[in-house]
Amino acid sequence: MTPTATRELLLSRIRDVHDHPTPGIVFKDITPLLADPAAFAALTGTFAEMCARLGATKIVGLEARGFILAAPVAVSAGVGFIPVRKAGKLPGATLRQTYELEYGSAEIEVHAEDLAPGDRVLVIDDVLATGGTAEASLELIRRAGAEVVGVAVLMELGFLQGRARLEPALGGAPLEAVIQL
Repeated sequence: MTPTATRELLLSRIRDVHDHPTPGIVFKDITPLLADPAAFAALTGTFAEMCARLGATKIVGLEARGFILAAPVAVSAGVGFIPVRKAGKLPGATLRQTYELEYGSAEIEVHAEDLAPGDRVLVIDDVLATGGTAEASLELIRRAGAEVVGVAVLMELGFLQGRARLEPALGGAPLEAVIQL
């Protein structure tokens, strides 16, 4: 399937939900995409190709929808899957990163032993919005001694300027969005 055909298929399976979670917000619901085996397989294949092209040895999925997208990519590509979770959700020793939100801050964690020097990591998430969570994940990966080879997202919401925020943290690694809105 061509990249254009893949993009059109995926777009046709993303539902706009108006006024969710608050009035004025248009939520991009990917559950119809996940329910369609052809669309989900096309997305998984697209991300797995990125993984191979970038030489990734591990895939990091960002909580929560990033888990759903990243895990089958890791299986398809034959590499490890590492979840990055909200603080307090992982048992055992973790690395924690705080990041700023519009009103306040949040924290994410990864198991300290899951990433190591020599690992080449592709970060996968569903949406790049403001870029805060992705930026914090890149810091976690590097603190563990691993190399970031790229960030891949299903959708980039360009009007929120997440790419501009994330660009310095990428350190030259690519940011690839299957769909740019």
